[in-house]
Amino acid sequence: MRALSALLLSVALAAPLSAPVFAQDAPAPMITVTGEGVVEAAPDIATLTIGVTTQGDTAAAALAANSAALDAVLARLKAAGIEPRDMQTSNLSLNPNWTGYDTAAPKISGFVASNMLTVRVRALDSLGAVLDASVADGANTLNGLTFGLANPDPVLDEARKEAVANARAKAELLAEAAGVKLGKVVSISETAGYQPPMPMFRQDAASAAPPVQGGELGMTATVTIFYSIAE
Repeated sequence: MRALSALLLSVALAAPLSAPVFAQDAPAPMITVTGEGVVEAAPDIATLTIGVTTQGDTAAAALAANSAALDAVLARLKAAGIEPRDMQTSNLSLNPNWTGYDTAAPKISGFVASNMLTVRVRALDSLGAVLDASVADGANTLNGLTFGLANPDPVLDEARKEAVANARAKAELLAEAAGVKLGKVVSISETAGYQPPMPMFRQDAASAAPPVQGGELGMTATVTIFYSIAE
């Protein structure tokens, strides 16, 4: 009986070791390609960042002068057709103006107040006039001017179509060169973006407003597609 028990135990211990081992399936052969599509479109909106910087003997005087100048800028921009929803103030700062760093005792010589204003211009033909209006009553800093599309989706969709067609053409070429038949799409992934235009300025003696040309935006879509190889 004891010998039989030992035999059964040895069989139980050996059973897992003798279990069948299944080989993993090899990955299915695929063709991987990346396609890109670019569609250019004229911008229909501009965003500019202007600033108002003022000085005063006291902090209160500098801040009051800044507020008055900014109020005048806002009023002038509203008169130029900019809606309140398209104007946003930010980055208000108030700092002492230190002088005498070359001496042993630097001192505060007045205060400097600064405020930034972001403005969206939806009528690009009025952009030059808006720039002129913004500096007429106190704006003394221009920190940036960018162009964009109010609704970029239709243009981006066309770029996506071009990217997929570009990827398909590459996959067909690779399949033909390799002597195989292109199968179905296994997966698609996408990255998208745009190429911002550089604002172009030109001289115009007939107008004090700086004319600006928006150029074109290049909306770019990139897709990566995995195709199976048909049997």
